[in-house]
Amino acid sequence: MSPLPTNSRPVRIDAVELRRVCLPLVTPFRTSFGTDDVRDALLVHVLLDDGGEGWGECVADLEPLYSSEHVDGAAETLRRFLIPRLLAWQREHEGTQPEHVASALDRVQGHPMAKGALEMAVLDASLRSAGRSFGERLGAVRARVDCGVSVGIQPSVVDLLDTVAGYLDDGYRRVKLKIEPEHDVEPVRAVRARFPDVMLQVDANAAYSLRDDHVAALRALDDFDLALVEQPLAPDDLLGHATLAGRVRTPICLDESITSARVAELAITIGACSIVNIKAGRVGGYLEAVRVHDACATLDTPAWCGGMLETGLGRAANIALAALPNFTLPGDTSASARYFAEDLTEPFVLDDGRLAVPTGPGLGVAPRPEALRAFTTAVELIRDH
Repeated sequence: MSPLPTNSRPVRIDAVELRRVCLPLVTPFRTSFGTDDVRDALLVHVLLDDGGEGWGECVADLEPLYSSEHVDGAAETLRRFLIPRLLAWQREHEGTQPEHVASALDRVQGHPMAKGALEMAVLDASLRSAGRSFGERLGAVRARVDCGVSVGIQPSVVDLLDTVAGYLDDGYRRVKLKIEPEHDVEPVRAVRARFPDVMLQVDANAAYSLRDDHVAALRALDDFDLALVEQPLAPDDLLGHATLAGRVRTPICLDESITSARVAELAITIGACSIVNIKAGRVGGYLEAVRVHDACATLDTPAWCGGMLETGLGRAANIALAALPNFTLPGDTSASARYFAEDLTEPFVLDDGRLAVPTGPGLGVAPRPEALRAFTTAVELIRDH
């Protein structure tokens, strides 16, 4: 199991900067929720009284469709509730440690993405101060991680096949297709026929139910040797997923449903899933993500690291997380060029289908000043008083 020591170097926060950035996507990304053309992200920048700093990225979307969180709401929650509580905790305890952020914020219900972004920034600051990397702190055991790619719903099957061919030419080791009712069996059939040997999986983003026609479509996917079908039903429908798992051969993977290590243990135990997608923002931060990883390992359940269109900051943290021992399937840790013509950080570049785990202090990457200037749309500074 991956260690989570509590002896991180305490830091003293002088101020927290909330920075909005907007990066155009190289191509629109369509899922059952809708279509994204840009990544409108909220960054949390912790400034220490000794001149140090740390960066966090909030993965909330522009609209509350994937989850109840959205980027404007996350900014307001951080501004009004989370940052003031963390600064008050710091004054009482004469400093802040990453492991204590969750405790400082636990009276605020929900908002895991906002909480996770603030914890990430404190963790980055603490590790930079101590000269330790994210990978070392989380328990990484690999220097490089296998990378998959998520393919949005395409205008036509021809477009889909061309898109998948391009990503395979780039070297990706797994392809994930977004699906929704009436856009499922035929696209998957076409991709499997064209690429019989590729590791292939599908992601429904909770677009299905236990209606007879929906179950029939999901059962039809059994013919295509898929690695998994991800989140077919509603996030709160663990029993429905357990029922569905008994009616299909393809392994069920849960994403939106997994909100903590405790929920992961429950879902696995009742047979709602046999694979888990772990997203740090969805579970409240990278420290809880490691606990989810460890729970899955204890229950002999494979896991992989999901993605949320992160900039290079969140991508660096995800790559470090994906290097833990029980991440046995390629994750959505794609290269920067999959999403952005220009990233906030130096780009992550695919090498033989893998990305290198950063080894520098903290995240091992930082925003390039010129990129910050180009993509920033708003900045707010909240100081400790």
